[in-house]
Amino acid sequence: MRIAFYGSSLLSSYWNGAATYYRGILRELAERGHDVTFFEPDAFDRQQHRDIDPPEWACVVVYPATTEALNEVMDQAANADVVVKASGVGVFDDELLQGVMERARPDALRIFWDVDAAATLDEMRAAPDHAVRRALPGLDLVLTYGGGDPVVSAYREMGARDCIPVYNALDPQSHFPVEPDPRFACDLAFLGNRLPDREARVEEFFLKPATLLSERSFLIGGNGWESKAMPSNVRHRGHVYTAEHNAFNCTPLAVLNVARDSMAHIGFSPATRVFEAAGAGACLITDAWEGIELFLKPDEEVLVARDGQDVADHLATLTPERARMIGRAALARVRAEHSYALRGEEVDAILRERRAAKTPQQEMERA
Repeated sequence: MRIAFYGSSLLSSYWNGAATYYRGILRELAERGHDVTFFEPDAFDRQQHRDIDPPEWACVVVYPATTEALNEVMDQAANADVVVKASGVGVFDDELLQGVMERARPDALRIFWDVDAAATLDEMRAAPDHAVRRALPGLDLVLTYGGGDPVVSAYREMGARDCIPVYNALDPQSHFPVEPDPRFACDLAFLGNRLPDREARVEEFFLKPATLLSERSFLIGGNGWESKAMPSNVRHRGHVYTAEHNAFNCTPLAVLNVARDSMAHIGFSPATRVFEAAGAGACLITDAWEGIELFLKPDEEVLVARDGQDVADHLATLTPERARMIGRAALARVRAEHSYALRGEEVDAILRERRAAKTPQQEMERA
C-alpha cells in the first residue's frame, strides 16, 4: 500500500523524540512491501541537525513551513492508500489534520497517530472544539505511542471508531552494546529535552539524587538544560545525536528514564529511551509508572524508583557486576519481545485487515 505519513521529522531527532519510533516502524512497513512517503516541515532547526540522510526505504519530502507548501503536500494525500497524520508536527497541525483527511480518497484509510496521547486527551477534555476531537468521527482508526486501556477507552469515549496502542520498541540495527566512551563516563546519565511537563520530575529523580550523592558523578544530555541551575557534580552534554546513543547508554554505571507528567500519570507508556537503553545493555533506573512489568521485570531487568531518594538508594548500592547483570537481562528481554520487527508486523496486519474491510464497505455505499 502507498502510505502518506505527515509527521514531525524522520531525518532529525532534534527536539523530536519520536524520530526513532517513526524510523523503526516505517522501515519495517517498507520491508513488508509498503511504499512510504514521509512529509516533514523545515522547522525548529531540525534540518540543520539531521541524524540520518534520507533512507532508501522511504521517500522523504521536506517542505517549507509556508501555507503554499502546506497545500502542495496536502494535495499528495490523494495518491495514498493510507493517510496518516501524526500528532506534534509543530507547525500547521490543525490545518494538516483537516486538509489531508479531506483530500484522502474515499477508499483510503484515514489514521491519526498520536505520539503523546495523554497530553492530547487532556487538551481535548479542556477544548470540546479541539481539531482532533472534531476529526475523530471521520477517521478509520487512531494509533497511539502507548497508554494501554486507559487511552483506548478515553479515545473511544471521545468519538474514535477504534484506538490501538503501538508501543515503542528496540531497533537492534541502531541500538546495541558498544565499547564505553570517556565522554559519557559517569555514575548516572539522563537523556531528554527540557520540557515543561518533565522538568519537575527531572528535578526530583535526577537532580535530587545528585545533591544527595555529592561524591558521585552525573551527566545530563538533551536540549534546553544549559540555563538550568544544577549541582556541581552534574555535567551538561547538550544534544546527543542518535549515532551517539549507544555509547551514552553503555558507558555510565546506570541510565535514568524519567517519564513526562502525562505519561507517568496514565501509565503503559514506555519512552523510546527505555528500549534504546535496554538494547544497549544498560542498567536502567526508571521512575515508577503503571505497566512497567509488561516491558521489563523490576529488580531483574530494570530498577524502579518511586522518588529521588529511591534513585539515590539504588545508585549507592549498585555494583558494576549487578549493573551488568541487569543490563544483560534487559537486552535479552527487549530483543525477544519488544523489537520493531514485531511492531512492524503488528501494524502491517492492522493496515491490511482494515483496508480489506473498508473496500467492500465503500463499494456498498457507492451501490
